[in-house]
Amino acid sequence: MTEEDGKKQLLHLVFGGELKSLGSTEFRDLDALDIVGIYPDYKSAETAWRAKAQASVDNAHMRYFVVHLHRLLDPESGKGPGQN
Repeated sequence: MTEEDGKKQLLHLVFGGELKSLGSTEFRDLDALDIVGIYPDYKSAETAWRAKAQASVDNAHMRYFVVHLHRLLDPESGKGPGQN
């Protein structure tokens, strides 16, 4: 998806790793982080996130996250919490 397609590119990063404890978001080993990829929209990022999260369900300390890169790149875009 690009602006040429009539849709603005909204980049999302999917990554994960093993947490030090269940109640935090601090990773046990930063060198072992799994960078799944960067996706052009939330829907494709969510699909990748869901697949990785389900594949690691047996490890309670393993967590995957979706980061809205487009919000970091363009903080003035007016996107509030809950909006993709």
